[in-house]
Amino acid sequence: MKEMDRRSFLKSSLVAASALSALPILSGCSTQKTGARALPVNARVRGANEDIRIAIVGFNQRGQDHLAGFRNVKGVRIVALCDVDSDVLNKEVKKFKGKGQDVTGYTDIRKLLENQDIDAVSIATPNHWHSLAAIWAIQSGRDVYVEKPVSHNVWEGRQLVEAARLHNRIVQTGTQCRSSSGLKEGIEWVRAGNLGKIKVARGLCYKRRPSIGKTTGPQPVPKSVDYNLWTGPAAMEPLRRAKLHYDWHWVWNTGNGDLGNQGIHQMDIARWALGETALSPRIMTIGGRLSYEDDGQTPNTLIVCHDYPTAPLIFEVRGLPSKEGSNKMDEYLGSRVGVVIHCEFGYLTIPSYTKAVAYDLKGRELKTFEGEESHYANFIKGVRSRKYSDLNADILQGHLSSALCHTGNISHRLGKKMQPGAIHEAIKDNKEMCETLARMEEHLKVNNVDLAKTPAALGAFLKMDGITERFTNNRQANHLLTREYRKPFVVPKIA
Repeated sequence: MKEMDRRSFLKSSLVAASALSALPILSGCSTQKTGARALPVNARVRGANEDIRIAIVGFNQRGQDHLAGFRNVKGVRIVALCDVDSDVLNKEVKKFKGKGQDVTGYTDIRKLLENQDIDAVSIATPNHWHSLAAIWAIQSGRDVYVEKPVSHNVWEGRQLVEAARLHNRIVQTGTQCRSSSGLKEGIEWVRAGNLGKIKVARGLCYKRRPSIGKTTGPQPVPKSVDYNLWTGPAAMEPLRRAKLHYDWHWVWNTGNGDLGNQGIHQMDIARWALGETALSPRIMTIGGRLSYEDDGQTPNTLIVCHDYPTAPLIFEVRGLPSKEGSNKMDEYLGSRVGVVIHCEFGYLTIPSYTKAVAYDLKGRELKTFEGEESHYANFIKGVRSRKYSDLNADILQGHLSSALCHTGNISHRLGKKMQPGAIHEAIKDNKEMCETLARMEEHLKVNNVDLAKTPAALGAFLKMDGITERFTNNRQANHLLTREYRKPFVVPKIA
């Protein structure tokens, strides 16, 4: 079926199920009749001249862009804010009220969802909250804009897709590259065969990530943070890093490393260029957290190979500089954080969110594509039309690309540290991986990393069934497709 949306037709007999039963404190919400079923009052279709009332959940980092972005969309009013850090929340509420704008502040998203004067929810929390917050919002009748990656693991991302379809909600993924007209035109031009057959889709995340330091024991949680709510569905663990905020990216309990942080954008573009609409059938990785020992767990140097039928998708993470002591980063064909689509007769580079440039095999520029659209405005367009096909980054696309990050991380986590010669021997039949590994080794060498003394890990070679979204004959890998959720913050299985 089209774009892996094959389960949706099974839902027709279940659409009348109550949307609110899974929410522990929302069962008292009032409803209005809409013909075939009752929906929460905030699920009604709003007229073209009515404001869309939106709540922003999480705005210490990425959420600041949500605040600015939705302010610039005509017909949108930000009416509520939610953050588990009271200092962050109170500061932002004060800003709004200082401008004469009335907003209600919440620390608990469940309380926010009781507010019937909210039409849509925009989520920019840490990764481990994305799917649960979005599903709860969907079940309460709201449309959702959810940041990338849309999930912390593969299973919960699929439940988010199913919830959106079951409850007929509009759910946009925060991969704003999908709203770039320049990227759309460039990718369509390549897929039309103007550079011949695609040979490799390569994503790059060469982004400096210094050590986060090494603590000697549990650290104090900021007094302004409700740590129970901050932890939510993740395991309740002592804070074992110097900084609570942002550095959660580099701990498996809450983050997904730079694959899920920055790399999700480029992973998504590369899959988009290949035209693949399922998870990759084969995955392997090489890498590690190299050059320093700190409280981080995720790799700062990683190669991921997704062996798609169209062409391999190879992703590179580099958190170390171009050489030891430098403040610069490596580049690959002019890109540090971008995508390169290698074809028979040339290549397409995507060095930014709004630009794509085509070259021939000798590096001569052939064509440039530029342009963008507000990703937030595109979401509101879908909210008004009630057609998820109007979205540039529908939740299904977000799930698939997020899941590629997760399966790559699973391969790495199940890998074994090996000597360089053994790794080369294991991948000798994969030309693209051999070339990529050779460049990675040179990069590490100039950063004074001796792989003979501090070996990289050769990740598990995994096979994936794209229909069931489960690995073939690998219990350990399948165990990492989901997690044990901490009650009451449990991601529900959508029947």
